[in-house]
Amino acid sequence: MSTEAPAHKISRPNLVAVGTIVWLSSELMFFAGLFAIYFTTRAVQGPTIWTQSSELLNIPFAAFNTTVLVLSSVTCQFGVFAAERFQNKRTGSMMQISKWGMREWFALTFLMGAFFIAGQVYEYALLVTEGLTLSSTAYGSIFYVATGFHGLHVTGGLIAFLIVILRVAKARRFTHSQATTAIVVSYYWHFVDVVWIALFSAIYLIK
Repeated sequence: MSTEAPAHKISRPNLVAVGTIVWLSSELMFFAGLFAIYFTTRAVQGPTIWTQSSELLNIPFAAFNTTVLVLSSVTCQFGVFAAERFQNKRTGSMMQISKWGMREWFALTFLMGAFFIAGQVYEYALLVTEGLTLSSTAYGSIFYVATGFHGLHVTGGLIAFLIVILRVAKARRFTHSQATTAIVVSYYWHFVDVVWIALFSAIYLIK
């Protein structure tokens, strides 16, 4: 009778997920640099310029826009839950939210993200009419650079959602690879949401 221990199968982590996490770590360093520039410029310029410029910000509107973006992380995660159970589309009527699949939740997340970007563009337009531009003051420069780069990252996430939705819609069946792609996209979306919470706190709330 053999006394050899049974062979254990080595489970390797998903390379796409690991690669995404490593890439997001580099993105975190990029935004950390923007935060450093923001607080350094604020310290050099002094509180007077910062107070005068920050008074132009519409904090209630920005808070509402932020809430929409944060809630989009919730809808995105519901899409991930659907992907994990390999439900790519709804199994009931559109009004039966409990039966939505990944495509419906991701489509809603896309709309909420697009609303956030539209709100950011609207805010930029108002600030420009009030004299706060990219070249008007040091505050204007770092405000537009920091929020603008984040807006580009959100736009990249919206494109990723579209790609996932279209690929799943055209596929004959929902595969493990497509589910993994959806989960990886959710990592990115949660990342840009967390970064925005930090930006919103630093720019709009900390006086």
